[in-house]
Amino acid sequence: MWNQLYNPLGNATLSTIAAAIPVVTLLVLIASGKVKAHLAAIIALILANLIAIFVFTMPANMSIRASLLGVVTGFFPIGWIVLNVIFLYRITVEAGRFQLLQRAIGGVTTDRRLQLLLIAFAFGAFFEGASGFGTPVAITAAILIGLGFSPLAASGLSLIANTAPVAYGALGTPIQGLASVTGFDPYVLGAMVGRQLPFFSLLVPFWLICAFAGWRGMIAIWPAILVTGLSFAIPQFVISNYINPWIVDIGASLISMGCLILFLKVWQPKELWLSPSLRGKDESAATMTAPKPMDKTPLTQAQLWGALLPWIIVCIVMLIWGNGAFKTWANSIFTWAYPVPELDKMILKVPPVAAKPTPEGAVFAFTYLSFTGTGMLIAAIISGFLMGFSPLKMIKEYGRTIRLCAISLITISAMLAIGTLTRLSGVDATLGLAFAATGVLYPFFGTLLGWLGVALTGSDTASNVLFGNLQKITSEQLGLSPILMAAANSSGGVMGKMIDAQSIVVASTATNWYGHEGSILRYVFLHSIALACLVGGLVTLQAYVYPFTAMVLK
Repeated sequence: MWNQLYNPLGNATLSTIAAAIPVVTLLVLIASGKVKAHLAAIIALILANLIAIFVFTMPANMSIRASLLGVVTGFFPIGWIVLNVIFLYRITVEAGRFQLLQRAIGGVTTDRRLQLLLIAFAFGAFFEGASGFGTPVAITAAILIGLGFSPLAASGLSLIANTAPVAYGALGTPIQGLASVTGFDPYVLGAMVGRQLPFFSLLVPFWLICAFAGWRGMIAIWPAILVTGLSFAIPQFVISNYINPWIVDIGASLISMGCLILFLKVWQPKELWLSPSLRGKDESAATMTAPKPMDKTPLTQAQLWGALLPWIIVCIVMLIWGNGAFKTWANSIFTWAYPVPELDKMILKVPPVAAKPTPEGAVFAFTYLSFTGTGMLIAAIISGFLMGFSPLKMIKEYGRTIRLCAISLITISAMLAIGTLTRLSGVDATLGLAFAATGVLYPFFGTLLGWLGVALTGSDTASNVLFGNLQKITSEQLGLSPILMAAANSSGGVMGKMIDAQSIVVASTATNWYGHEGSILRYVFLHSIALACLVGGLVTLQAYVYPFTAMVLK
C-alpha cells in the first residue's frame, strides 16, 4: 500500500508549484502554437510521471501503470465517441445529406448569429444532455464548419456554447457522480445547481454572439437571444427543482429550439449577418472558409426528412444509450472489468482530502455495448444503410476516418493519462487543498476549484468525483453550506469545459483543423476565466448576502 502525500516538500506553496508543473506546461505548450498538441501532451505526461515519482514519492511501477490505464481510458470511451461522431459526419457528407441539412437550417435563417444560437447552443445542449463526453462539440463544430464558418469560429464558439448544459450532461451523470462521493441526495444537488446555472444559461447566448459578432452585432438580434436564453434557463430551473436532474438538458434544449424556431417565423433582424468568419479574430486569412453559394430552392418534404434522418436516428439512439436502465441491461450482457495489478486499491487517499483512509480504485471497465461511442457507431451504421451505403463502402469510409483521427486519438489518450496519473498520485488533491486554504474567500475559490478539476480531467463528472468530498469537508469546517459548495464545484466546472485539452482536440478534429489547438485555446481561455469568476461571484453572494442566501438548500 502507498499513502498519497499532499505536501511532499514540507512547504504548501512549493508543493503546489510542483503539482502545477505538468498542467501549466501542457497549456503553455499548446497555447504557444509551436508544439503540436499530441507532442505537448506527451511531454506533459513525462513531466507528470517525474513529478509523481520524484516529488510525490509515488512508486514508479504505480506511476507507469496509472499512465497506461489513462491511455486506454482515453480511447475507451472518449476517443471512441469522437471517432464515431466523425464517421457519421463523413458519411452524411458523402451521401449529400449534410448539404441538405445546410439548406434546411438556411431555411430557418441565413443569419450566422441565429444559426449559432440554434446549432451551437440549443442543438448542442440536446446532445450534451443525451450523451455528453465531447459529443456536442464534435457534432456542432462539424455542422458549423459545413455551413461555412471558419475553423476557429466553429471550434471556439462550439466550446463556449457547451457550458451551461454540462452539469446535467449525459442524463445527469455529473450530478450522480457528485452524489456518490458526498452522500447527498442527487435531487437536492441537482436543485441547487439549478439555482446557479440558469443565470448563466441566460447570459451565455449573449456572450456567445458577442464573441462572434461584437457588441453591435449582438444588440441587433437581442430579442432572439433573449428568447433562446429564457426558454432554456426557465425550464432548466423548473425541471431541476421540481422534476429530476436527469432530463434537465433534454427538456430545456427541446423547448429552447422550439421557441427560437417559432420566434424566427415572426421576427428576423433588419440586417442579415451572412459572413461565415470570426470577424477580425481569426489569425490567418488562409484559415477562413469562404461561403459557398447555397441552393435556396425550398426542400421537398422527402429532402427535409432525408436531411434530418441521420440526426433523428442519433437522437433516438443517444436517448436509449443514456438511459440508466439500458446501461444496466447492456452491462449485464457484456462487461469486462480489469483491475490493474499492483495499482487497484493499492493507493490510499487520506485526510484531509478523505474523511478516512480510502483505497483508490484502478479498474478498466470495458463495457463495450453501453459505451456512448458504440451507440454513435450503431446510429451511423443504421444511417449509412438507409442512405444507400453498402457494407464495403462503409468499411472503407471508416478506415479513412481512423486515419483522419489517428493523431487526435493519441492526443486524447495522452490527456487522459495525465488526468488519471494526477488523480492517483494525489497531485490534483494538492492543487485542491491550495484552493481550500482561502478561508472567507472559499466560496469564490472553491468554485474555481471545480473549474480547475474540469480543466485537468476534461469532465465535470470526473471533477465532481475528484473534489466533491473535499468541497464537503472544507465547507463544513468553514461553517458554509456543504450542498452549496458541492453544487458550486459542478457549476464552476462547466466553465472549464471549454479549455480542457481533450475538448479542444475534439473541436480541432471535428473541424479538420489539426495543429491549431493553440489558436483555439488562446481564443477561449479568457472567456473561460471570466465566466468561471462570474460563477464564483454568484456563489459568494449565495454564501453571504441576502436575498441570495435564501436560495441555498440546506
